[in-house]
Amino acid sequence: MARKIGSRYTANQILGRGSAGTVWLGEGPDGPVAIKLLREDLASDQELVGRFVQERTALLGLEHPHIVTVRDLVVDGNDLALVMDLVRGTDLRTRLERERRLSPEAAVAIVADVADGLAAAHAAGVVHRDVKPENILLDMRGPLGPGGAHPALLTDFGVAKLIDTPKRTRATKIIGTPDYLAPEIVEGLPPRAAVDIYALATVLYELLAGFTPFGGGHPGAVLRRHVTETVVPLPGIPEELWQLIVQCLAKGPASRLRASELAARLREQLPSLAGLPPLEVDEPDSEAEGTPEEPVPATAPGDAVRRRGAVSLVPGARPDSNRDTHTSMRVPAPDELAGGAHGTARAPRPSGAPRPGSARHRAAARRRKLTLTIAGTLLAAAVGYGVWATSSDDQPPQETQTTSSP
Repeated sequence: MARKIGSRYTANQILGRGSAGTVWLGEGPDGPVAIKLLREDLASDQELVGRFVQERTALLGLEHPHIVTVRDLVVDGNDLALVMDLVRGTDLRTRLERERRLSPEAAVAIVADVADGLAAAHAAGVVHRDVKPENILLDMRGPLGPGGAHPALLTDFGVAKLIDTPKRTRATKIIGTPDYLAPEIVEGLPPRAAVDIYALATVLYELLAGFTPFGGGHPGAVLRRHVTETVVPLPGIPEELWQLIVQCLAKGPASRLRASELAARLREQLPSLAGLPPLEVDEPDSEAEGTPEEPVPATAPGDAVRRRGAVSLVPGARPDSNRDTHTSMRVPAPDELAGGAHGTARAPRPSGAPRPGSARHRAAARRRKLTLTIAGTLLAAAVGYGVWATSSDDQPPQETQTTSSP
């Protein structure tokens, strides 16, 4: 059912729903657009509306080939909406779910595009704060790049900052998606441009490996890993590329590259990556869910119980993965962060090895148990037979004595 958004736009069809709102395929004076209509509880927050208006100039001024352009911000009654260019394609999460991991050449080409977009945003004083595959769109109508990668565009600028108002996130809360949060955010420091570099390096690791370096298990465990653990090397990628990833995942923000430097260094790597196949590694074991000492996500009023990811601004896209977008979480206390293992993060499993707890793992365990049982039975039988044979063969036959009476 179509609905009017302000005086200039019509929302015709829902493309998807996310934790921050609903994305519509809409029509404006200049043709098709994507309209992100924020949740009603956000639209009724006067403080947020004021911030929304303040951010208007900065967001409308962000124009770059690798940024989804914000065309308008609409405040009309209970409607609070961002009107953006419509990208004909898919999001990076959907491609990851289909292919599991990308070739190094394609992964680096996509991340270099996003780094270019971030460089323009950071130069304009805008920090994205929620870089992840759900917010990276692939333009299927654009020319193919290295590794067959479609042009990548970063979307959802400003949404995290709009929602992160003092009223909603006091000093004890943080906003973000756990797998991609920089350590300084976990420790309660204000987000700077370096948090986007950390998140983008996490995305690059994920494109190569098929999983994030510090994800898995309870969100509190994920936050702790960001602060206390070091990233596990990925086998099969050039050392120079690995060192780039390590530098951009540095715990100290000052040690990371700037977006423009990262883009240039990644493009320098492309010739050496041509023809390399996707890596052969499997996701490591996840930590057990929720222990008492770990931070527990706080559910904001009006949030759905079911986890939702971001929504792609593309026609026909289905809802994204179950990684929360703009999850409000408690900042872990220093003793909680110190309680983590000060070693390396979860190590990847050898390719093809079953994941503990999976159906394959349980079946393999049953087979091993059955094999051990049979082996034990046969061994016991063999030992018993050996004892019987020894007692039968080694002792002389018993003589029968007849006793006569005198």
